[in-house]
Amino acid sequence: MKFIVKLFPEITIKSRPVRKRFIQRLQSNLQIILQRIEPKIKVRGLWDRVDIDCPPEADALYEEIVMALGDTPGIANIIEVQEYPLENLDQVLGIVKNVWSERLIGKRFVVRVKRSGQHDFTSSEMERYIGAGLLQQTEVLKVDLHTPEVTVNLEVKGDTVFVVERRIDGLGGYPQGSQEPVVSLISGGFDSIVASYLTMKRGAKTHFVFFNLGGAAHEAGVKQVSYYLWKKFGSSARVKFISVPFEEVVGEILQNVDHSHMGVVLKRMMHRAAERVAVKIKAEAMITGESIAQVSSQTLTNLGVIDRVTEGLVLRPLITYDKQDIIDLATKIGAYEFAACMPEYCGVISDRPTVRAQLKRVVEEEQNFNFDVLEQALEKTCVTSIDKIPEELKEQRPFTSKQQLQVNDVVVDVRASGEQQKKPLNLPGVDIVMVPFFQINKQFLSFDQSRNYLLYCEKGVMSQLHALHIKDQGFENVGVYRPKS
Repeated sequence: MKFIVKLFPEITIKSRPVRKRFIQRLQSNLQIILQRIEPKIKVRGLWDRVDIDCPPEADALYEEIVMALGDTPGIANIIEVQEYPLENLDQVLGIVKNVWSERLIGKRFVVRVKRSGQHDFTSSEMERYIGAGLLQQTEVLKVDLHTPEVTVNLEVKGDTVFVVERRIDGLGGYPQGSQEPVVSLISGGFDSIVASYLTMKRGAKTHFVFFNLGGAAHEAGVKQVSYYLWKKFGSSARVKFISVPFEEVVGEILQNVDHSHMGVVLKRMMHRAAERVAVKIKAEAMITGESIAQVSSQTLTNLGVIDRVTEGLVLRPLITYDKQDIIDLATKIGAYEFAACMPEYCGVISDRPTVRAQLKRVVEEEQNFNFDVLEQALEKTCVTSIDKIPEELKEQRPFTSKQQLQVNDVVVDVRASGEQQKKPLNLPGVDIVMVPFFQINKQFLSFDQSRNYLLYCEKGVMSQLHALHIKDQGFENVGVYRPKS
């Protein structure tokens, strides 16, 4: 099994030394990622591509390898090929017949050839020869140059011919680590998740900074999605998850800052802290998920006031994105469920927030803030290597799932309504309440608190996360139901 990795086009237009550096970085990243899957996989960087040779042992790991390649930044596309020495066109026709004949039965097809090197035929001549041979010697329907159902791709390089079996779209972008490191201010919502992904895709090693406003449940959820992003799109880099306890900072703002300016002041406090973290870990920029006018603190005027609190570079990949575009991209990268079920903590809510904050007024408000509180939060900052998060989350679980139900137990199905209808819970004699995950935190307050409630979802992620959140609010009559498999 062999794969040829094609470079993201922007890499190919770089100067010779920059292009060489990018290719070396991509080769190194792929080697780290793929050898975790199968240590005998060989990765070789060339001037115009990266070749990947897989041993027979890797055949059983095919899908895992393909998924890893498709999620690695810096790749335009990946082609799975069979490699043969080039003898003549008749020999190539025989090879193509063996590989493609069954897939061509009754289909409209076309042959496409990419060729480099010196040969006694052109690419067009080879396409016509192979196409005519397949038309005569297989059960194809006809040649269709414009709207084929099947495209037979061949690549000829010198005295070697590659028969393309499959073409896989790559992620694009630049190889992870080819750009300077950054810190992403991640809350676990759609915006910060997608902003983090975009900087990872662009080649920046992305560390995660989380400002904890609401306890263990929120932190556990953000750790999960941060780990997911790193594992899927950036696991060749060593990344840190930095948690800054901000509950007391929020409390100080609530007590001493005018309600109309609380949101802007909170963002400025976060930027101050994030800059300190960035300097400490030698990151070159701070990443946020802000988009123009999405909320009151994100008007251009307010963003300008927020930015003036630090000297560090602040990047906003989503600044012109519509909310639905952000949600669609979160869905595409597999992060929708994480963001949708994340508990929301609005630490500073104002009924009349300013949309045109003046720097002078904001500075005056901040004079009432005790900055020792911010310093104490920074002293309590917890830094975790992101690859240690799964072990850490297992150790932090405050309760285990229940499999056996008792008389006073109520099962709360927190799956989305569509999932509930497709796979309804069948528990004769058990009280079942159906409340989608995005409503459970509010509705739990209205439940009969003399009963014991066990949250259920198919994978156990949302149920665990929301049970943690509810328990953090002081309720003890909550747990997780996991039926025996």
